[in-house]
Amino acid sequence: MKVGEIMTTTVITCTPSDAIQDVIKLMSEKNVSGIPVMDKDRLAGIVTEGDILKLLAVPPRSDTLWLPSPLEVILEIPFRGLMQIRDLQNAYTDLGHKPVKDIMHKEVWTTTPETDIEDAAAEMVRRNVNRLPVMKGDQLVGIVTRDDIIHGLGGRK
Repeated sequence: MKVGEIMTTTVITCTPSDAIQDVIKLMSEKNVSGIPVMDKDRLAGIVTEGDILKLLAVPPRSDTLWLPSPLEVILEIPFRGLMQIRDLQNAYTDLGHKPVKDIMHKEVWTTTPETDIEDAAAEMVRRNVNRLPVMKGDQLVGIVTRDDIIHGLGGRK
């Protein structure tokens, strides 16, 4: 079976200048975990949920070991939790207006419609990626995900 038989041909894309918050919303609305980034008709990169989650990782406030007293358990721990939530909200606000080009992977592994799905699967495992844009020459013609391959192998698609 070939990639062209199982790939999704209606590909959700974004541009390098799109705001990260807009891409987050698009990914959520379309229920996708990665989006090719297109600069006009050229594949410029890819952005994934993992890229976005890395930006939201709030570093610990201190490298020192903190052992709370009984009073601190009542007062300090909930306060620290609220502070972490606020830090996360601030991180989202700070990054939301930045362009996708700041976080996208510029090195993108691709496949072709003529590639055997077993070879595409092996490439995904080797590269540790969940999706491969499908290219015909320089043109994006689809995307194939691990889920597509599993369904293709199972004969359900």
